Parts: sequence; C-alpha cells; structure tokens
Amino acid sequence: MSESIETRAILGSNVAVTTYAEAVSLACGWAESRERPYAVAAANTHVVTLARRDPAYRRALDQFDLLLPDGMPLVWCINRGKRRLDDRVYGPTFMLKCLEAAKTAHFFLGGGDDLLRALRERFPGVEIAGMYAPPFGEWSAAEDDAIIGRLRAAGAGFIWVGLGCPKQEMWLARNKPRLPAGVYCGVGAAFAFHAGLLRQAPAWMQRAGLEWAFRLAVEPRRLWRRYLVNNSLFLLYLLLDR
Repeated sequence: MSESIETRAILGSNVAVTTYAEAVSLACGWAESRERPYAVAAANTHVVTLARRDPAYRRALDQFDLLLPDGMPLVWCINRGKRRLDDRVYGPTFMLKCLEAAKTAHFFLGGGDDLLRALRERFPGVEIAGMYAPPFGEWSAAEDDAIIGRLRAAGAGFIWVGLGCPKQEMWLARNKPRLPAGVYCGVGAAFAFHAGLLRQAPAWMQRAGLEWAFRLAVEPRRLWRRYLVNNSLFLLYLLLDR
C-alpha cells in the first residue's frame, strides 16, 4: 500500500480511506507518470475475509498499492475512526470515472467485443489500446509471457483486469515485478455489468449494503456458497477482532 494513502486495517487488510475523487485523481496520476506498475483492487467483504482465511491471498494483496473500500460494510468499519466516508468506492463505478477522466489509453484483460462496443458508445473519445480474453481456468507460464508481451506492445496507462476474484489478484501479484508500467485494476464483475451481460443492484440496495442479496438472487447457484460462508465469517472475524 502506498505510504501517502491513509488506510484502516479491516480483518488485517489495509483498506484505503478514500473517495471517488481522490482515488481517481491518484490512479490517473500514476497512469500518466508511468513510473512503475501499480496494482489496485476493489476490496469488499469477500476480499478481506478471503485474505484473513488464506495466507497466500493475503500475501498477494500485500503487493497492491491501493485497496478501494468497495463494500458498504467496509465503509461502516472505516467510519468508526476519525475520518468518515459518505460512500464506498465501487469498482465498476471507479472504472467508469477513470475512463472519463484519464488522459491515457486503456487495455482490457478478460473482456470481450460486447464490452468494447458498450464503452465506445458511452465514451466516444476513449482511447482503447487493446483487449485480450485469456483462456478459462489455469494457463501456462507461456501464456503469462504472451499476455505480458501484449501489454508491453499496447503501452496503455490503465489495464483493467476482469478475471474474477481471487484469480485476478493472484495473477497481478505474481506477475507484478515484470509487468510494464501502468495502473492495473482488478474490477471483478465490472466487465459483465458494463457490457450489459449482468444486472446491477438498484442504488438503494447498494447504499444499504444489500448488493450481495441482489447478486445472490440473480446468480444463486454460482454465488450462494461465497455469500453464505464469507458474510458469516466476516461478521465472526469482526467480533473476534473486537
């Protein structure tokens, strides 16, 4: 985590105490400076709970420069401190705000043509340096080399990674030392949301911290275990930490 960013430890993960405006400004500055590879993750209850349970995932998150307070329960934890946040920094919305504000090109790792069409329609002036959808499941070291070669050739300032959690964070942490300079953002389901392939929760449910319930209703077979286990463990770990 960058030393200049105020953070709050939640289940042992250092989550940034930040707003959309601050996070977008910081990320755009990193993207334009091209000093080195920076890694950004959207931290919600699933992310911090998994990091608490899994030492390998915790070590991966430790390689990240910015953990956004993506979930409202994390905002409520942060607001027990001196500084209070009015809203979370939701990964899909953060992505849109960076697309609107950035003065650099974007690359999409894990997206498809439907995503590119939707983004070009929404942001006619956006500079898209490329898109690549790697194979499903695990892939070889040779595939890693090929992906990194594509990223180097593209020269994008922002690289949006939509491989799903925890795969995207593990991949970024493992390869960060040899990634070309830029800002690498793991944004999970944002690609599916922006491509129109998956519905987002109504705003009132998001503000109330009930997005998980909406997503569970939409994708029960895929997500029931994640929310049943992780939401319960999140509450348990909070009680233990108190």
